[in-house]
Amino acid sequence: MKTAAFLLSGLLFAATAGAAGTQAPAKADLVKGQAIATQVCVACHTADGSRGSPANPILAGQHVDYLVKQLVEFKEGKRKNAVMSGMVAALTPEDMKNVAAFYASKTAKPGFAKDKTLVALGEKIYRGGISDRAIPACASCHSPNGAGLPAQYPRLAGQHSDYTELQLNTFRSGARANNAPMVAIAAKMNDREIKAVSDYIAGLR
Repeated sequence: MKTAAFLLSGLLFAATAGAAGTQAPAKADLVKGQAIATQVCVACHTADGSRGSPANPILAGQHVDYLVKQLVEFKEGKRKNAVMSGMVAALTPEDMKNVAAFYASKTAKPGFAKDKTLVALGEKIYRGGISDRAIPACASCHSPNGAGLPAQYPRLAGQHSDYTELQLNTFRSGARANNAPMVAIAAKMNDREIKAVSDYIAGLR
C-alpha cells in the first residue's frame, strides 16, 4: 500500500510540475501594437486602419489571424508587394500579433457602393455566384454581411472597392498567389464582374 501511495504521489507531482511548466500563449499587447501602427503603418493605413487611400486596404475590424497570416507571407515572399516586404522585414512574430490585434480592436467605418448600374450584378455574384462557370457565392465563405470567418476568411464589408478590385485582378493574373481558391475563382471572372462585386462589397454592412 505504501509503495502504491508513493507511486501515486510521484505521478501527481510530475503532473503538477508539467502543468506548471506549460504556459498559455501571451496575449497581444495593444499598446505595443498601436506604437507599431503609429511608427510603421500610419502613412498607408491611417492611425486606426480606417478609411485611408482607396488603393490601400482598410484594416480596422479585420480578423487578427488573417492579418498575421498576410504579414508573415509578405515577410516570407509568398505574397508579393515591394512596399509591404520592406515594412515587415524588421517585425517579429510578436510584433505582427500585436499590431494585428490593435487593428482588429478598431471598428470599421461603413462604406458605400459608387456605381449604381453595377450593384444588382455585384449582389447577384456575391450572394449567388455564377453557376454556369462554377463560381461560388462570395457569401459562402465571407458570410452574407461580409464579416468573414476568423482565421479562415477575411472581413470584406466596407472594404474600398478599388482595393478589392485590384486584389481580384492580381489573383486572376497570378501576381497574387497566396490563396489557391481565390486564384481559381478570379480566373473565371471578367472585368465587369470583378468591378461589380468589388463595388457591392464596399457597401456591405
